[in-house]
Amino acid sequence: MTQLIIIAIYLALLVAMGLSASRLFRGTADDYMFASHSIGPFLLLMSLFGTTMTAFALVGSTGKAYAVGAGVYGLLASASGIIHSLCFFLIGVPLWRLGNRHGYRTQIQFFRDRLDNNFIGLLLFPVLVFLVIGYLMVGVLGGGSVVQAVTEGAFSKMGWFKSYDYGVPSPIASAVICAVVLTYVFFGGMRGTAWANAFQTGLFMILGLVTFVVIANSIGGTSSFADNLQIASAQADASLIARDKIPKTVFFSFLLIPLSVGMFPHIFQHWLTARSAAAFKLPIVVHPIFIMIVWVPCVLLGVWASGPASGIADQLAAMDPHDRGNAVLGALVSTHAGPLLGGLLTAGILAAIMSSLDSQFLCLGTMFTEDILRSNSRHAQDEKKTVRHARGFVIAVVVATYLLSLVLPRSVFDLGLWSFAGFTGLFPLVFAAIYWRRLSAAGAICSAIATFASWGVLFYRSDFGGNPRYSFPESPVRAGDFTLIPPLHPVVTVFVISAFVIVVVSLLTKAPKESTLKKFF
Repeated sequence: MTQLIIIAIYLALLVAMGLSASRLFRGTADDYMFASHSIGPFLLLMSLFGTTMTAFALVGSTGKAYAVGAGVYGLLASASGIIHSLCFFLIGVPLWRLGNRHGYRTQIQFFRDRLDNNFIGLLLFPVLVFLVIGYLMVGVLGGGSVVQAVTEGAFSKMGWFKSYDYGVPSPIASAVICAVVLTYVFFGGMRGTAWANAFQTGLFMILGLVTFVVIANSIGGTSSFADNLQIASAQADASLIARDKIPKTVFFSFLLIPLSVGMFPHIFQHWLTARSAAAFKLPIVVHPIFIMIVWVPCVLLGVWASGPASGIADQLAAMDPHDRGNAVLGALVSTHAGPLLGGLLTAGILAAIMSSLDSQFLCLGTMFTEDILRSNSRHAQDEKKTVRHARGFVIAVVVATYLLSLVLPRSVFDLGLWSFAGFTGLFPLVFAAIYWRRLSAAGAICSAIATFASWGVLFYRSDFGGNPRYSFPESPVRAGDFTLIPPLHPVVTVFVISAFVIVVVSLLTKAPKESTLKKFF
């Protein structure tokens, strides 16, 4: 119950923060969605980092490291540190400049104007909403799993909690988390989101390091932290210490995954909140360091969980494979931290999860009002109605995401990868729109259709993300004894198809107008 009380207090603080931010609300759609473009370097750094560090990074990476080993860090963290900052520089700064010059509020407005075509907006809106909802499910599932694990035994006298180890049932925990995030997004808008992200990012980084030290000392059992690191690693499954369980082709396939950040709608919205282009300097430089601070402890904890000294190896082995990875971090905290510290550490984990949910909820409300409603002139000047519609769509998305999380339980890590694969497939579109004058509307439309179609087929063949080892091609393509195409992560196929279609179709179709090119180049 101690952990549960601390979690409840923390969630109440977030609600209070959102209500406080609402006092500064100016009543305009621009203020609700972009905090009137007043975000400086520090808040931009904390917002961008907090938004990209989700349950995928904490809960997912720990669970995946438990399954396949320390290679998970190289698989995503080291690549993300470099590629995310590269995307902030090559994609974020140019889009901020164009958005500031032409008044864009969403990606779709940019693409419509750049391609001089309205259909691209109608095509991209459902695709982006679908992929963001898949990303949202990562946070909803991860948050519920962590709360259930750390509150295990709190309701030992309530028989109907037995199937949840007498802890808070994960569906109930997920519902409460959604309600809290919805509250401060609903009232505080982007300003409340930026404040909450800064607070939560600082909290989960500090408490994450505390978690790491406490668990390492508990597993090692000596007074020396350095010795405890060695003891914990020595007791782990030897195959998890290196990259043995990750094929080289799959390992290098994952270099494409971080490109997804260039097409995240919520990242685009955070870029537009920047006060100036100079505000990007701090995030570009510091983001890789922050990734290292968060991912190194999480990956090591996942490796240590396989050893007998972790105290949870048998417990995890008895669980359903889909639930096992999501429960590793929560089980470690519950086993090795006292009630008070355990509650604080759980609050830190939830901080990372919720600092992503809020931005994603808000961006979908912004897209709905700007790309669907405000394209209708009747709503173009009604600020109060615009804000009201944005809030209404956010509520609808939260409810839909929560209901989907109940019927499609999957590993947080694997579900996140599929969402990222879809966004990576759309990366050639945004890169070409910024840097390639010859990009045509037909090329962009065909590429978006090909991306979503190929992604959908591969997602279906992977049992909707249920097969974490699914690759394409499913077996090596050989010419005699020579392997032409080895099994690769599906993101490679999606990305190659997208890039090929956008180049070929653009070259075969009508070039954009010169007046359009002068506006953007």
